[in-house]
Amino acid sequence: MRATFAVLVTVASLTAYYVYIPLPRTVSEPWKLMLLDATFRGVQSLCHLVQKLGLGHHLRVLNFVINVFEMLAPKSNEMVEVTDTTFDGVQVRVFEPKKKLNDELKRSIIYIHGGGWALGSARMRSYDHLCRKMANDMNAVLVSIEYRLVPEAHFPEQINDVYLATRYFLQAEILSQYSVDPERIAVSGDSAGGNLAAAVSQQLVLDRSVTIQLKLQALIYPVLQAFDFNTPSYQQSHATPILYKQVMARFWLEYLNGDPRFVQAMLVNNHTASDQNQLTSIRARLNWTALLPQSFKKNFKPIVQVIGNPQVIRELPALLDPRAAPLIADKEILQLLPRAYILTCEYDVLRDDGIMYAKRLEDAGIEVTLDHYEDGFHGAMIFALPPTNFDVGNKIMNNYINWLDENL
Repeated sequence: MRATFAVLVTVASLTAYYVYIPLPRTVSEPWKLMLLDATFRGVQSLCHLVQKLGLGHHLRVLNFVINVFEMLAPKSNEMVEVTDTTFDGVQVRVFEPKKKLNDELKRSIIYIHGGGWALGSARMRSYDHLCRKMANDMNAVLVSIEYRLVPEAHFPEQINDVYLATRYFLQAEILSQYSVDPERIAVSGDSAGGNLAAAVSQQLVLDRSVTIQLKLQALIYPVLQAFDFNTPSYQQSHATPILYKQVMARFWLEYLNGDPRFVQAMLVNNHTASDQNQLTSIRARLNWTALLPQSFKKNFKPIVQVIGNPQVIRELPALLDPRAAPLIADKEILQLLPRAYILTCEYDVLRDDGIMYAKRLEDAGIEVTLDHYEDGFHGAMIFALPPTNFDVGNKIMNNYINWLDENL
């Protein structure tokens, strides 16, 4: 009996040690977040073990596990018709509301899911729920793009998929087929999907062959740059779930098909040291000391290395490509973009990416709505269904949909 009790106490202690991580008091439902994070870390460790055993790439295995879990839930709203098809060779899932309102043209949102360019799917229950809810609540046509993922595809293939599908949809005859108003179309996405949404918005305004343009872009905690991994939000939330600083750097390297050994250089900004003169103009565009309000800068200081590792930029020039990092785009391009909605969360390494982009857009004359959540964390919006539902996730989702409903 004593031996059994000792074993139980030991197991409980080890479990508590693994699960517990110090979190800010103001983050939404901290214990639930700890449990979710512990589960995710455990699954990631198993996936890395699978790769070490030579049984498959860890991201491919992780995506499989996530999709299996996500597919277990029933469909979230049967008032929406769902069709899987292709737009210019790219897989998409189209969500159309079944209710008819006097044959009026509908609004439309092109949605791009997140997942570090490597995870996720429009078929996941989280995105299925989101897109069905948006289609039903707004009486809108949702087009969710199933772009190719790492490790099968790397930059620029993801953005190329999204651009091809979006440009195809923006043809008058295709919009007519889906009864969509060509003047009421938005592009949106979360995290890496927000990155792709921002990038495709920039590409569209430069493509003279596209005569129908977007009315809005809505970016949910987007990742927009890999130049500075020590902005105040990276420094503040480097060890806060769900997205750790080191994990974000690894996602970037996977996306750009870079050497994983570069991760340490990137984490301390060795890849963008001040001795690299060709980066001067880009560094000025990402000067967070000028772009961030004091309430976000707090007491954090810039981390700029004097002598760095030029090999990273030399081997990964895409780090300086606006298609990968939309935050570094020229002001002349930003001036052409549609009105923007940018959502950020306090406890997210990507918080400052979104806030800096909002400021750069405003400086370029673009109207921006910045929606910030003091109790939010990265990925919160897709955690809106049991057992991983968070109050802040539901709040974010409802406010986001309400904004689109009022402005699209």
